[in-house]
Formats: sequence, structure tokens, C-alpha cells
Amino acid sequence: MEGLVLLNALATRLLFVLHSLVGVWRVTEVKKEPWYWLLALLNLLLLLETALTLKFKRGRGYKWFSPAIFLYLISIVPSLWLLEMHHETQYCSSQSEGMSQNTSSKEDFNQTLMSHEQTNRADDIIKTARVFVNNLSTVCEKVWTLGLHQTFLLMLIIGRWLLPIGGGITRDQLSQLLLLFVGTAADILEFTSDTLEEQNVRNSPSLVYAILIIWTWSMLQFPLDLAVKYVMCPLSVTSRGFPSLFFCQYSADLWNIGISIFIQDGPFLVVRLILMTYFKVINQMLVFFAAKNFLVVVLQLYRLVVLALAVRTSFRNQRGGLKEQHSCPGGPAASGASPGDWDGGSKEGLAIPLQALPDTSDDSHLTP
Repeated sequence: MEGLVLLNALATRLLFVLHSLVGVWRVTEVKKEPWYWLLALLNLLLLLETALTLKFKRGRGYKWFSPAIFLYLISIVPSLWLLEMHHETQYCSSQSEGMSQNTSSKEDFNQTLMSHEQTNRADDIIKTARVFVNNLSTVCEKVWTLGLHQTFLLMLIIGRWLLPIGGGITRDQLSQLLLLFVGTAADILEFTSDTLEEQNVRNSPSLVYAILIIWTWSMLQFPLDLAVKYVMCPLSVTSRGFPSLFFCQYSADLWNIGISIFIQDGPFLVVRLILMTYFKVINQMLVFFAAKNFLVVVLQLYRLVVLALAVRTSFRNQRGGLKEQHSCPGGPAASGASPGDWDGGSKEGLAIPLQALPDTSDDSHLTP
């Protein structure tokens, strides 16, 4: 079992590094500058985290936070920024040219395979790989960028699934978190692909920067392990008041509500409203997802009110139970004495019920 944990931890981080290197390679192909390979040095942070995790945690994850996911974001996000900000992006406008290039590439690929049937197997594999890479290079830049966005989100979900869990989350909670990530990734992908395709958006570099900043901000929710947990708070927390009980009992729910409002649906709604009102960018999908973000924000606020009312009712019931315990018969309130009389006051003023005293009228039971 320990070996499987180490294998999952190492294999998942290796997938992260490989996908990040594909993004860096694509940037160098687009920019035509080899020094962009320096972006691959960002993977050194992930390699360092891998070594530390394998040594000190035996491959296990951390509580509430995944450093591997966070460092993977650091290594891949700059490449996606450069691809989106590339002004000479190929938009696949000439389909006939692309078809002819793909056809000629396929013919070259087949000819290469036929001509090397009787040659050395190692040389054949190397040359076949070169032809395959050349075919990938002929794919238009829009398809490449969209593909990297899609595989990036899939790697986040699959990688979070394969990574060994830490002590702060169970398998059941992890499954709930992964289902939440699937819906979140779909909304994020639509946000970048649909908004950045608009020509009015592309003509405004500041708007493109703003969209990419919001997109990067939304990525910060993936390293967090904020699964829903139900906590029974002790009586000491109840005595501190309503806010302490509220944050203790529904801390994970409050984090999830805050992430939805301030990291994803709230910022996405603001950007989409600005696009529709100020930049006059209106289409069917943009209106639909803006309505979806608005409904999510309203429902999250509604859930916040429901949780607050539930905790308020529970708090009142607990306080009422404590008052009943203090005012029960036989206590200070029932005897008519003040608390000071019980602690340090005179004992002469305490009334003792007569039936509590032993009956001494008949001493026949006493031994001489």
C-alpha cells in the first residue's frame, strides 16, 4: 500500500511536468524565440516539492491545501498567458490551406513509414516521431491554445483524484470535491474560450488582460481541499456567542460560499455584465452563463441566510437549556438564596426541608 501511494504521488507530478513542458514548447514554436524555454525552470519548484513530500510525508498530501496543484498552476499559467496574448495568433481562417497542409503531411507520414520498413527500427521510430511533431506543428494556433486549456483543466481534476489524500479529507469528501471541480472547470473553460473569441475583446488589450487576471484568480480554488464537513461544536464555543458557533459549525460551507462569490461566479458575472453593457458584446451563450452566474450568487447568499437562521435557532435553544438547568428545583433560585450565600455567605439562612432530616422519635433501632 505504501508503494502504491509513492507511485501515485510521483506519477501525478510527472504528468504535471510533462504537460507544462508541452505548453513551454508551444510558446517557443509561436514566439520563435528559444529563450522561452527558460519557463521550464518553473518546474524546479514542483520537483523540489516532490522530493520534500516523498521524504517527509511519504507521498501523502497536506491538510486543506495541495502544494503540487499550486506549483503546477505556477508552471503552466505563464505559458497560457503568452499564447493568449500572442497578437499573430493563427485563427484557422483558411480551411482549404489547412486541409492541404494536413493532406500533404499525412502523405509524407505514410511515405516515411513505407520507406523505412526495412531500415533500423530505432531510426524508424525517431524519424516517425519527427514527422508526428511536424504534423502537430501544422495545427493552427487557435486549436492548440484551446486544447491546452482543455487538457489543463482535465489534468487538474484527474491529478487531484490521483494524488494521495492528506489527513483533513476522506474519500467521500474527495468525491464530492471532484464533482464540484467538474462543474467549475466547465464554467471556467467557457469563460475563457467564449469571451476571448470576440473580436471586440481582442481589439482591447486591457480587456484581455482583465479577463486573464480573473481567469488566473479563479484557478486558485483548485489547490484548496475545502470539502463539506459537519462539526459538533463544544459547549465552550456556544458560550462565546453566535458568531463563534456559526463559524465553528459551518466553516467549510462558509469557505465554499466565499469561493463561489468572490473567486468564481461573482467575478465572472461582473466581467460578463461589463462585456454586455459597455462593450456591447451580446450573444446567446454569454447571456445564458451570465444568468447562471447570477443565480449561483443569489442561491449562495440564500444558503448563507439559511445557515445563519439555523445556527441562531440552535443557539437560542442551547442558551434556553442552560437557563433551565440553572433554574431547576433545589438550585440557588429555588431555595431563595443568592449565589453568594452558597459560596461564602452564612449557612444559617439556608432552609433545609424537614423531610430530609432523620426521624429520631423512635430510638429503638439504636444500639446501646
